[in-house]
Amino acid sequence: MKFKFLHSNINVLDLGRSISFYGRALGLKETRRIDGKNFTIVFMGDGETGFLLELTNLHERTEPYELGDNESHIAFEAPDFDAAHKLHAEMGCICFENQDMGIYFIEDPDGYWMEVIPHRY
Repeated sequence: MKFKFLHSNINVLDLGRSISFYGRALGLKETRRIDGKNFTIVFMGDGETGFLLELTNLHERTEPYELGDNESHIAFEAPDFDAAHKLHAEMGCICFENQDMGIYFIEDPDGYWMEVIPHRY
């Protein structure tokens, strides 16, 4: 049996802020939206792959999410690593750099980490 990747979900407190962050920081665009009685789900895509980032906003949630102390993250390849690093430095969202591995991480408004990797041939 073969399965196919579809999306990864994260819960966010301020949906507009998160949509703006992912649009500016990673070039993701809203592909579709589900508005429920107590929630809104927005799928963000890169326009190249079929993989989506699902942003879930629970309308009554007011407290930040406890993300734990694991190292879960989603990785993004940057075709122009130096330009991406410059943008993220200007945004002030770089939270960790591993220069030995040639990668870094950015932190979104809810504290989720996204790994940025240079395009490697």
